[in-house]
Formats: sequence, C-alpha cells, structure tokens
Amino acid sequence: MTEPIVELDGVHVVHTARTGGMFRRDRVHALTEATATIARGEVLGIVGESGCGKSTLAKVATGLQRPTHGTVRFRGEDLWAMPTSRRRREFGSAMGVVFQDPSTALNPRMSVRGILRDPLDVHRRGTSGEREARVDELIDLVGLPGHVGDAVPAQLSGGQRQRVAVARALALQPDVVVADEPTSALDVSVRAQVLNLLVDLRSRLGLGMVFVSHDIQTVRHLADRIAVMYLGRIVEEGPAAQIVAEPRHPYTRALFSATPSLMRRSERIILRGPVPSATAPPTGCPFRTRCWKATDACAETFPAGDSDNGHTWNCVHPESNARSTA
Repeated sequence: MTEPIVELDGVHVVHTARTGGMFRRDRVHALTEATATIARGEVLGIVGESGCGKSTLAKVATGLQRPTHGTVRFRGEDLWAMPTSRRRREFGSAMGVVFQDPSTALNPRMSVRGILRDPLDVHRRGTSGEREARVDELIDLVGLPGHVGDAVPAQLSGGQRQRVAVARALALQPDVVVADEPTSALDVSVRAQVLNLLVDLRSRLGLGMVFVSHDIQTVRHLADRIAVMYLGRIVEEGPAAQIVAEPRHPYTRALFSATPSLMRRSERIILRGPVPSATAPPTGCPFRTRCWKATDACAETFPAGDSDNGHTWNCVHPESNARSTA
C-alpha cells in the first residue's frame, strides 16, 4: 500500500444529547477506538447498519468532526495540531467530499458554474480565466453537457445534481474523495450511472476513496478494503475479497447473509436479543447482546484484534476461516 494520506488512530467521538427531560444529558458514543488508513489510489468501503457510526467516521476523516479523543494524521502529521490556516489550505484541498443528498448539498441560488468555481475562488487557484477553464473541464469530466453550467440545481435531475456534487469534490484535484451514501437519495435507475462514474474517475485520476454505504453488494465490487462497523466500532477490516469469502466476525457473517448472492449457502441469519443503545453500550463486545455465539467471556473486555494477512477482526469466538461464502 502507498503511504497513507489520512490515518485515524484510536479515535473516539462522544456527543452530549438531551434525553429524558430538559436537564438530563446523556453521552452518545458515536465512534469508539476507530483506527483506519486511507491511501491514494485505494478504495476503503465502510459498511454497517444505520446508526453504527459510518457517517461519523467519514466526518472525522474529512476534518468536519474533531475527535473527542485519539489522533487524526494528515501525511503523518497531527491534523488538529496544525495551524488553522495551514489545515484549511493543505488538508482542505487534499480531501473532496460527496454528500448523501445533492438536493441539500448544493446551494439552490447558485448556478452550476458558480458552485464549481466557488472552491477555486476560496483557495485562490489560478487566474480568473484559468478558473473558468477548470469549471468547463469539470463539467466535461463528469459527463454533463456544457449548457448545464448556467442552470441552478432545481433545474437538474437527481443524477445530474449528484454529478455536479462529484465535480465540486474534484475541483481542487484532491488525493482522496469521501463519498457518504452518494447514491441512496437517487432513483434506482440512475444509481448505477453515478457508481460507474466514481469507478471511472478513480481509475482515471488515481484517487483514493472512502465509500460509505449500507449496500454491501456495491461496496463489495467497488472497494479494495472493507471495514465493518457495529455500534461505533470497527469490528472487522481487511481486503474486500477476503472479507466476503471468509468473514471472521459473526456480525459480518450476519450482515452478509442479508444479501444471499454474497453467500454460497442461502441461510439467512436472524439476529435476536436487544439492540444496544449508543448512550449505554454493553461491556465487552458490543455485538454480544445479539450474537448467537456469546458467552460470559464476551462481556469482560472488548476483544483484542486477531489478524491474518492484513485481515483483522475483534471476536472471542470468530467464525472458522474454512467457511467459504463467496
């Protein structure tokens, strides 16, 4: 793997939420002890149920969320120890973001041309003429006709708006693009078009990418590595092909079983037991309240990580590596 652009090392994010009355505040553990690396030219897929911390991890990786504890490194340097102006200039231009819903992510009062030129103006990239030329280049890069530049977002289809969002993320020629559920707000008919665009751009530009999605099939085909999250923790991570073929964490196996084509056997694992709250996560393994393999040992401490050829998992009773589910 090439040298990481961004590294998360033992990152925690804890929010304070008002619950049960005006004066009661609970701590919400959105992210716990998250460790991940993002390199140029590699796609890291993040999967898990809704509320598991996928979007929080994406926000931390893009500098939109400062961690409560832990370290975020940008090219080996502590991101949050950098002077604000330098962090904005260097890190801001190295990271692109594609948000979930293009209808709310784009300024409705600006033309497409203005939306794409805005980051170039903020970072003072080139002359005015060079910025206009870059806007034309971006419109062409994402497969939009030139006349779209004069339109406002409301005049575009959902797929066109997301292409504009992708173009804006690429405006400063970033090393890494973080795409947080970039197709979930789109019609099924246009999802494949946007995904194919991302695959094509990754290949042509050598981008690193963090692809956040609950769609395991998409992540399987797009990602080089997959990180599986549960209740704010990364419970399994490794090469995509290896995780799909030999999931070692029971939660990963249960998650993949919901998509029969990912498994040679068509068995569907139904999870039972209470779904834990992020305000009061269970001791030990967070999955133990729903896991069919849980024992008293699972409640003691969060399991230490085991690994095999870059494939890591945190489980007291892992699945056998002889199991093939591809």
